[in-house]
Order: sequence, then structure tokens, then C-alpha cells
Amino acid sequence: MARILIVDDDENISALYEEDLREENYEVAVASNGKESIEMLKTFTPDIIIMDIRMPEMDGIEALGKIIAMHKNIPIILNSAYSSYKDDFRSWGADAYVVKSSDTGVLKEKIKEILGRAGREK
Repeated sequence: MARILIVDDDENISALYEEDLREENYEVAVASNGKESIEMLKTFTPDIIIMDIRMPEMDGIEALGKIIAMHKNIPIILNSAYSSYKDDFRSWGADAYVVKSSDTGVLKEKIKEILGRAGREK
């Protein structure tokens, strides 16, 4: 079973993603900001991370840099309501960018694609 870490300060989005991904038989953990995600990675090693960009305490871009320094082999999907970031995600070191939506279909397909490439399917 693939393990996913969701990092988002929006409890509604986190709950939606967590529920939908558990239904797909993923093991899911949730962090509410970048700082919390860094702490969680000391005891939980996900196969993929879904990371919001705009969060309190430590935003997704800063957390992304720290996570890559610690665990450069964990794929990261940036997930934001702002489509303007779509052109920048690769320069920040992320593997993909998905615009936030209550329809999780695009996100689930991107997760399957990345896990398949990494040989980490569920």
C-alpha cells in the first residue's frame, strides 16, 4: 500500500483528499503546514507528498526545499488554488503541479502516474 502525506492548512481540502485517497487504498497522513510536515517526515516516510503552497508558519516552497534536502527521492506534487504557479513548479524541484479542486480525479491520476514511474504503485 502506497503512503501519501497531504500538507495543507485547509482542513476541508485535507479531509476531502484524505477520504478519497483512503478509498483508493492508500495509507494517508496529514500535516497542516510545512513545519509540521518536516517533523512528520522523521517518523513517517511517504511514497509521495501532496503540498499546498500558501500556508502559515512554513509555506510549501520553503518546505519543499527542506524536504528535497532530506529525502530527495520522495516525489512531490504541488497543489494550489493559484494556477499562476503552474509554470514555476519544476524550478522549485516539484514533480508535478495540480490546481486544487473538489474533484480529485486529476490529482488521483497524477498520483498514479508518478507512483507508476517510481515503481511505487499501491
